[in-house]
Amino acid sequence: MRRALAPALLLAATACGGGAPAAYAPSPGSEGPAVAPRASATASPAAPRDLDVADPALRDELLAMLAADQAELGVGVPDGARLPYPQDTSRERRLGAVLDAHGWPTVDLVGAQAATGAWVVAQHADDDLALQQRAVALMRPAVAAGQADPVELAYLEDRVAVNTGQPQVHGTQVRCRGGVPSPATPLADTAGVDDRRAALGLAPLAAYYGELAPSCAQEALDGADVTPG
Repeated sequence: MRRALAPALLLAATACGGGAPAAYAPSPGSEGPAVAPRASATASPAAPRDLDVADPALRDELLAMLAADQAELGVGVPDGARLPYPQDTSRERRLGAVLDAHGWPTVDLVGAQAATGAWVVAQHADDDLALQQRAVALMRPAVAAGQADPVELAYLEDRVAVNTGQPQVHGTQVRCRGGVPSPATPLADTAGVDDRRAALGLAPLAAYYGELAPSCAQEALDGADVTPG
């Protein structure tokens, strides 16, 4: 499902306490959406480029991929304008080639915003689970080295869990069911999830679900009680 997002409404960057990754704003009703939904990198096309990077050409390419992803969702596209044809598959192939050549594109290699671009492509690659799993494996040592965003990793780990029918660790993937937000798959450790979220700067699940409740209720009224995002 491809749905345009409302970047400023909920969780723009780290606003509203829900704690999305920097420059990543899930739609109202999703904190890192589940299954086939999308994410919006609010700062993406207009953000200043990181200038002191090892590979400026790759930085620019990843930023362009991020901008294309967002344009296909209608971010920055005038109301009523036709959206670009989705090119997810080509971006996924290119990200795979980037991983072959460089491993995970780190902050030193391409800058934080372009690294987020790589993550958005992986996060949206629900038709390529192997790519998502590979991205998780490469992001983990990059996070440990301070070269990737730990919140983005948490979102992608949960995304892979949902796409494989496994419990989530941080509860970032949410669906609206019956007009009420709930985890897309069960949590691995309900008692400890808020501690794990707090360690990443994410708000408790109850607070987050409280923010999402109105949009889930509206989706139910609109007959669109589906996975947010």
